[in-house]
Amino acid sequence: MKKFLFLIILSISFFYNTFAQQQTYKPVSFPQGYTSQIDIIYTQVNGWNGRMDLYTNPKATTPTPIVINIHGGGWNHGEKESQSGFGSFFKNGYAVANVEYRLVDVAPAPAAIEDVRCALIYLYKHHKELNIDTRKIVIMGGSSGGHLALMAGLLGNDKRFDSHCPFDGNIKVAAIIDKYGVSNLVPLGNWKSAKNWLGVHYNNKDFIKSVSPVFYVSETSPPTFIVHGDADPTVPYSQSEELYKKLKEFHVKTEFLTIPNGKHGKFTTEENELLSEKMWSFLKDLGL
Repeated sequence: MKKFLFLIILSISFFYNTFAQQQTYKPVSFPQGYTSQIDIIYTQVNGWNGRMDLYTNPKATTPTPIVINIHGGGWNHGEKESQSGFGSFFKNGYAVANVEYRLVDVAPAPAAIEDVRCALIYLYKHHKELNIDTRKIVIMGGSSGGHLALMAGLLGNDKRFDSHCPFDGNIKVAAIIDKYGVSNLVPLGNWKSAKNWLGVHYNNKDFIKSVSPVFYVSETSPPTFIVHGDADPTVPYSQSEELYKKLKEFHVKTEFLTIPNGKHGKFTTEENELLSEKMWSFLKDLGL
């Protein structure tokens, strides 16, 4: 009897923990005239399906700009469904691509970079049916998502990570929005999340440079908007300082918004309003 009760309690505990861990999120709210395509498969790798959610305006009289959004989570957790704050992009006539990628438990570096590049290439290949303007692609992410946004955008027409998604055309994003992202993994190689993601390469400096955005900055790099809290306990503020300095050295159009005493995201309402104001001013100056 005691054994039977123990098994019941164990089963209840298992199911409780399982369901407690299943986070539910509100669906993205989008304007009338837009359509949603949820869990579109943009790539398949070794049995893994790369999915993204698309919110597009098929009846717009001219092809629309689009923002590619990449969630954070230290390359080891997070899901696209947690991302829903696209209201200002819809208001400004943008389509949205909300992307998932392989986390480290599926594949280590450079898998996540390969996936985000594949998502970008998917949009190039399907731009006509999606009614999007490939000259107006903005790529955005926070934390590790900021790192991936930087990598995908700064690679430009460098196709070293595109073997899963070959594409003959030219690739260039119009702008990058980097929110407190990692720009240089060399000094962070022993940071737990980075070390896990780098896997067997965590001591290979050449490999680490190959997955670090700062080493891809050039005079042809896309305009880049950066925001970072100067008290960030997770991604050092110096990561954005280094990136900004490199962009300025190559005369790339850039803006760096510092949030005084700001932590790792989770900014106040006023700080987020300032961020939105500065970001949209930056994008509109670019004609986006």
